[in-house]
Amino acid sequence: MASPAEWVAGARPRTLPAAATPVIVGSGAAAHVDAFALLPALLALGVALTLQVGVNYANDYSDGIRGTDLDRVGPMRLTASGAARAGEVRAAAFAAFGVATVLGLVLCAVSGHWWLIAVGAVAILAGWYYTGGRNPYGYKGLGEVGVFVFFGLVATIGTTYTQAGVVPWPSVVGAVAVGLLACAILMVNNLRDIPTDVVAGKRTLAVRLGDWRARRAYVAMIWLPLVLGLVCAFASPWTLAVAALLLPAVLLTLPVLAGARGPLLVPVLAGTGMYELAYGVLLGVGLAL
Repeated sequence: MASPAEWVAGARPRTLPAAATPVIVGSGAAAHVDAFALLPALLALGVALTLQVGVNYANDYSDGIRGTDLDRVGPMRLTASGAARAGEVRAAAFAAFGVATVLGLVLCAVSGHWWLIAVGAVAILAGWYYTGGRNPYGYKGLGEVGVFVFFGLVATIGTTYTQAGVVPWPSVVGAVAVGLLACAILMVNNLRDIPTDVVAGKRTLAVRLGDWRARRAYVAMIWLPLVLGLVCAFASPWTLAVAALLLPAVLLTLPVLAGARGPLLVPVLAGTGMYELAYGVLLGVGLAL
């Protein structure tokens, strides 16, 4: 039986900044048009975090029963390691999705936008079928598409809309930037796993691009958001604060371009998550100011 610490590790807390960041940026965009509302923001954050945990457990379960996680570098896998039974991990995923559903329903009630229930349902299905089902799209190189759409566009713009009832252009630009950073987390994770994914038949985008091009795609995903943050300065000059991330961007880029592999990419993965969170805070607060 898995210990509480192992369950926490299996939830992959290092990925949670990818869930919090779009809510921060979306709330900042709502504040920019004087429409920030604390309760919808907190509900959106709860939905995003529980969805991320649900996706992580779902991936653990699906990859574990397929044998994809038998030889991996990085956070522990509950299913593949045998620390927890596959059914328990699947139940944990469904429980997290259930909590996200309840919070989402409350958010729809508070905002009055009931049609967003359909968006939430699609998001949960996308989270499950990323590695679940007979034809998981994450195994076909489309994982970044799902991450960009749901942890970038939908989460950021949705957060703004549930507070403001409108979508100002900085929310859209911020959503693209956040989506790229979420993709960067997935890209460096899959870059690390290219050797084992090839053996397991998992054709992630990193596998399809190959090591050389995957590394450069990661760099682009790190640097383009800085440019988009500067574009937002036309709405609020305070967003120029994202330039403070120039040095962290360089520090993340260097080991990737230098060819770091396996365990050496684990700190880059963690650093990318913190980089995204810092970006979200700087951009979100900048828009609010």
